[in-house]
Amino acid sequence: MKEVLRQEKKFLISLDQYYHLSNRFSKLLMEDRFSSGDGYTVRSLYFDSLDDSDFEEKIEGVDLRKKIRLRNYGFGSQTAKLEMKQKQGIMQKKRSLTLDREQSRRLVSGDYSVLLSANSEFAGECYGLMQTRCYRPKAVVSYTRKVFLAHENEIRITFDHHIKGSETNFDIFSEELVENMVFDPYLVVMEVKFNGFILSYIKDIIKSVNESELAVSKYCLSRTIGKQYLFL
Repeated sequence: MKEVLRQEKKFLISLDQYYHLSNRFSKLLMEDRFSSGDGYTVRSLYFDSLDDSDFEEKIEGVDLRKKIRLRNYGFGSQTAKLEMKQKQGIMQKKRSLTLDREQSRRLVSGDYSVLLSANSEFAGECYGLMQTRCYRPKAVVSYTRKVFLAHENEIRITFDHHIKGSETNFDIFSEELVENMVFDPYLVVMEVKFNGFILSYIKDIIKSVNESELAVSKYCLSRTIGKQYLFL
């Protein structure tokens, strides 16, 4: 089980701003080793309770909230990560557990007992929550992610674009997963993730965006196609 505790700030930028910032960061920071070209595929299946409690808490802006997802990096992935993200004030805690394809597919089918064999306290917590609250797969979100890294304060700057979603097919390992665009393809979500504080030279570059910080939920985007619940 892996655990990360950090702050996350999100900004909505144009495609032109993305290319400009990407060029600047490429001269100062390291690229993620998987982040060639415009980036790599991220595909997440979100689970929620029968009454959509996680979705509703996000929409209502509840300060202490969570989301549970199963994430891989495209149909060729041999593993997936079961992740729980919990918002705690300005901090975000993320815990994750790696599952193989067979375990992941059993989880998607509703067989949560696969978590009991993981010999992990986190897996047991997920099993209890998902079983008692009747969690079910609700939506898949896919996008292309470009990542820049700075070792100081574990800073990660990500650019997510071409965001697609589906509420009908939950096989994140499928090569033929049918998805619809759920976000303007000419807009990009920039996230700045860090522990402690942002280095001054990175902060100066971010200021050039001249945009207000926003809370953009990809899960909510996938659940509200045609609705206006984009920013809270």
